[in-house]
Amino acid sequence: MNDNTIRQVILLGTLAILSIIGVQSYWLLNTWDTQEQEFDRSVRIALRKTVENLSDMDSVSIPAYDLIKRTASNEYVVNYNNVIDASNLEFYLRKNFEEYNINSNFQYGIYDCSSKEMLYGDYCSIDDDSEVDGRELKLPKYDEFTYYFGVSFLGKKATIVNKMQVSIVFTAILFLAILFFIYSMFVILKQKRLSEMQRDFINNMTHEFKTPISTINISSDVFLKDPIVNNNPRLQRYAGIIKEQNQRLNNQVEKVLQIASMEKDNFRLNIEKIDLNELIHEIVESTTLKVEHLQGMIQMNLDPNVKMIEADRLHFTNIMYNMLDNSVKYSKGKPIVEIITKKRGKETALIIKDQGIGISKEHINKVFNKFFRVPTGNIHNVKGFGLGLFYVKNIVEAHNWKIKIDSEVDQFTKITVLITHTQLNK
Repeated sequence: MNDNTIRQVILLGTLAILSIIGVQSYWLLNTWDTQEQEFDRSVRIALRKTVENLSDMDSVSIPAYDLIKRTASNEYVVNYNNVIDASNLEFYLRKNFEEYNINSNFQYGIYDCSSKEMLYGDYCSIDDDSEVDGRELKLPKYDEFTYYFGVSFLGKKATIVNKMQVSIVFTAILFLAILFFIYSMFVILKQKRLSEMQRDFINNMTHEFKTPISTINISSDVFLKDPIVNNNPRLQRYAGIIKEQNQRLNNQVEKVLQIASMEKDNFRLNIEKIDLNELIHEIVESTTLKVEHLQGMIQMNLDPNVKMIEADRLHFTNIMYNMLDNSVKYSKGKPIVEIITKKRGKETALIIKDQGIGISKEHINKVFNKFFRVPTGNIHNVKGFGLGLFYVKNIVEAHNWKIKIDSEVDQFTKITVLITHTQLNK
């Protein structure tokens, strides 16, 4: 994932988070306002019902106007045309609040016009678990009424919060998801930094290897051409080993550099028209000596209808060598490898099949992963970095082709590359 992609993900993620927080906050506040309005409406209905009950008991008329006044968010005063009995008032308040589902603890008080004070105020708990001396809790006075009582809902906020439990739970889940997203972004950025450090280290290391490898290669050539070495089988053998192992090391370094170049943004394919069958003949010819040394063989079953394909010659040649090299290395006994080409409409199938040790089902989906190597129990003393098939897959996908692998343990491994004939952008 390049820097631009990560920046876009972070920007879009931040905008999404801010939008979600804004919408959720609006929804939560709107829900609070709705619940508060519903609470106020229920309280007014219950208080009016209480006045009607008291009026029926005292045989007095209900005030025609200004019956209920809201003096604060949780305080109400109720106009009445007669002296109010505290016990009757508390009874009807409890009864009507329960009827209209007002589950909030409240305090009430009765105004005495002669002393101009709240003569009685009590604290009522809905669940009856606690009683507080109401005369210690002062209710405000309201000068516009002669006889009235006041009610203060001390548990209003708790009541509204209780009714909003579902909204609060979903909001908490949302914020947990946001925190997880933020944490994930930090993890991604940390992993990206570690990946860049690893890539830079590998690139620097492989470039540093190129100079001594070239020097060893030149030196081994000098040794192999020296008459003294040629006349000494033992020296000739050791010089050949140095040459062979140096070439092997160079191939591994080149593979790492090729993969590093693929991971850069400036990686481009140099597309040209290639005669597939002719190129396969050239590759097989250069590989036959190694296979025959192992008493094996490479069989070619090439479709004559397959002509030109559009590919990067260098990278396509490299992936062919990689696939053939794997087929030879992982063979049982004498390596027998078959190369097949088939024309399939707008596609050409390139198949490389061996009769080797095969790959188990638990590992077959991982063979294209970077640095993954199938456990072989050190069969044939096979060595490598686990980069070959990773490189093959990336080059195939860079060409907009498809690749798949089939295998049976101790039977065969077959790699199929489906080559499309659509012109690629150079």
